[in-house]
Amino acid sequence: MEPIQTALWVVVVLVILALAFDFMNGFHDAANSIATVVSTGVLKPAQAVLFAAVFNFIAIFIFHLSVAATVGKGIVLPGVVDTHVVFGALIGAITWNVITWYYGIPSSSSHALIGGIVGAVIAKSGASALIALGVLRTVTFIFVSPMLGFLLGSLMMVLVSWLFRKATPSRVDKWFRRLQLVSAGAYSLGHGGNDAQKTIGIIWMLLIATGYATVEDKSPPTWTIVSCYIAIALGTLFGGWRIVKTMGQRITKLRPVGGFCAETGGAMTLFLATGLGIPVSTTHTITGAIVGVGSTRRASAVRWGVAGNIVWAWVFTIPASAFVAAIAYWVSFTIY
Repeated sequence: MEPIQTALWVVVVLVILALAFDFMNGFHDAANSIATVVSTGVLKPAQAVLFAAVFNFIAIFIFHLSVAATVGKGIVLPGVVDTHVVFGALIGAITWNVITWYYGIPSSSSHALIGGIVGAVIAKSGASALIALGVLRTVTFIFVSPMLGFLLGSLMMVLVSWLFRKATPSRVDKWFRRLQLVSAGAYSLGHGGNDAQKTIGIIWMLLIATGYATVEDKSPPTWTIVSCYIAIALGTLFGGWRIVKTMGQRITKLRPVGGFCAETGGAMTLFLATGLGIPVSTTHTITGAIVGVGSTRRASAVRWGVAGNIVWAWVFTIPASAFVAAIAYWVSFTIY
């Protein structure tokens, strides 16, 4: 049975709220795409954010909507989601993003959104309303994506060091200042391709729940896709400079060759996850890759205390956003 269509103004307000989250996602996670090119001096900050924003949007033409389908249909059982759940999920995610942005903590916007969905759904119908496989895959990749980023980033660094072992440092620096533009572009593609689709997914979830789309639809309306990619690109364009400093300077000192290896390893991880339809954290991925690159020099090259604080933020992201989402759901349900 098709759901009765909800008042259009309610849907419009929630779509705007979702796009605000998407904008904040780009703003919050801009550091993931540009921290290394800024810290190595390859691009100036203004140039870097424009560069990353363009590639965020270009991703619309490259990736299928597999991540959007996972978020929109693979996390919660059909018929459970309503406007109160969507509102709670978005408020939980946005609140956690604001807190971590203010303190310069590179947490995951992606997992904040997933945590928000989980918290609001549990507040309404309990844990049985969640699709265990979809949640498990997402939670598993909290650990897999940084480990894979670490592995690929460190392997890239070892490989490049061996290939250029006879080259002078100045020559290596010259080459990789150019190549880092390629790796940064690839990472920004992966960022846009994976992260924009999460907002597409929650808007799709909203449209299905309110009767403006059906579960049988193979893709959401085109306006949903285009608006989400524009929103995340604009968010990246405005940047999140507090987090850029943490990612680009405080974890480890990077040269262009290190930035190239970190971004390439991270991009490979994001491309794989997006192809599999798994919503992963671009923050977790690039942090793992940066640590992997730094550790190939020596363990002391990595500021493990800073990295440890970041990991704690990862651990708290889903439960913290879920808690706020549950409260927001209750408030929304009580008032409206």
